[in-house]
Order: sequence, then structure tokens, then C-alpha cells
Amino acid sequence: MAGDGFDRPAPTRGLGGEQVEGRQAVRELLLAGRRRVREILVADGQDQSPILAEIEELAAEAKVALRRVAKLQLEAVAKTEHPQGVLARAAPLTEADFETLMRTAPGGRTPFLIAVDGVTDPQNLGALLRSAEGAGVTGVVLPQHRSVHITPTVTKAAAGAIERLPIALVSGLASALLEAKRRDVWSIGLDADGERTIYEFANLADAPLILVVGAEGAGMSRLVRERCDAVAAIPLRGAIASLNAATAGAIALFEFGRHRS
Repeated sequence: MAGDGFDRPAPTRGLGGEQVEGRQAVRELLLAGRRRVREILVADGQDQSPILAEIEELAAEAKVALRRVAKLQLEAVAKTEHPQGVLARAAPLTEADFETLMRTAPGGRTPFLIAVDGVTDPQNLGALLRSAEGAGVTGVVLPQHRSVHITPTVTKAAAGAIERLPIALVSGLASALLEAKRRDVWSIGLDADGERTIYEFANLADAPLILVVGAEGAGMSRLVRERCDAVAAIPLRGAIASLNAATAGAIALFEFGRHRS
């Protein structure tokens, strides 16, 4: 809406993440302190809650400008349907280096990465990132093309996970997996037609690993699948033979993660 008095973030070709919406996402943005927060907008007239009070305290501690605006003004600049009465403007996320993610992980942990291939639904990607952080993933690999990047919807669905996970952008996922193979990093693709199940990889508990999740329906591209060291399936016992990308990814992430120290 033109002339509403709000600055729009400039378009970015990188990861994105400049606009953060939702209470949990804004809270984690402030707690992580990894990037500069320009301002926070809070809608007037909403019931005060512990998390809103915490956001205000964290903003004051970080000396971040907090503006109270009418609910309709906030919703006019929001990119998600339900911003929960709070919105932050921040510096864009800084891209991580893919080679660095394959070599090292915080705390001396063995690299445990997740790569997405063709996931264009922002809710799916956000939910997948939230599960990845909970499962102990040490980094995320997104292709420059054929994947959604960090939009406000992704940010809200991830509920703060983007502030904790280093994320690398690669020009092509198939080429990245080839480089991973050269560096003795295992890549396991997730597909309903996988020749093995996700429960057969306990031997990789101490190995550098990339779990590759394809798009719902289309799955991984042919070349990405060929570059994986193995393709694993989730055994299903029900009549419906499909899981969405976020759900399948979460199951596999926690299964692989439970074997890792």
C-alpha cells in the first residue's frame, strides 16, 4: 500500500529473511543476536502476553526501536496472513559457506546437514527448518534455483530456527553433492521408492552426512538422486502412500539424529 509511511525491504537475490513476522520468530531473532534489527512494530489493542513483554524487554536491551502502530497498519505491510501482532525489520541473513559446513560444526560435532531439492512451498520449508534445528542439524543447503528461500512465511513457520542454523546457497545441488562425495561426506536422499529404509543407517552415526529432501510429489530431480550415495524410504503401514515433505523430512531427521553424539 503506497503512502502508508513504512519502508519496504529491498528485493534480495540472497537468502532473504529481512522481514520477520510472528511472536516466536521475532523473539528468537532478538535472542540470537546474529544480525542487526532495524525496528520492531507491535500492533496496538492486543492483549499483553509473556512473550510480547519479553520481546519488548529484549528490544530495549538491544536498543532496537519499537513502534506501536494500528493493527490495520501492521497487517498492511505484513507478508503472512497472521503476523500475531508483531513484525521486525532486520539485516538479511548472511550466507554460510558450503565447504565450511562440510568441514566443521559448532562444538566439534560431526557435520549433519540437510539439503532441499525443489521445495517451493514456504510452509513446508519453514516446518522442515524447525524440525532440523530440533534434530541437531548443523547446517542447511539451499539451491539458488528450484527452492524457496527465506521469505516471511518461511521465517514464521520456522519459529526462530533460521536464527540458529547456518544456511548455504549453492548454484546447483547435484554439483554440491558431487563435491560432498569428494570430501567423504555421505549424502542420503529421502524418497518413497528408496531401496533401503531410514532405519538401516546406524553405521553412519559418526560420519559427515547430508540428508536430501525432495519436493512433495515430484521428489528429487533425477540428477540429484543419482548423486546420492543411497536413497532411503520411510516404511508406511497405512493406506495413504504419501507424506508431505516437511513431515517426511522431520521423521528422517530425528531418526538419523538419534544415532549421532
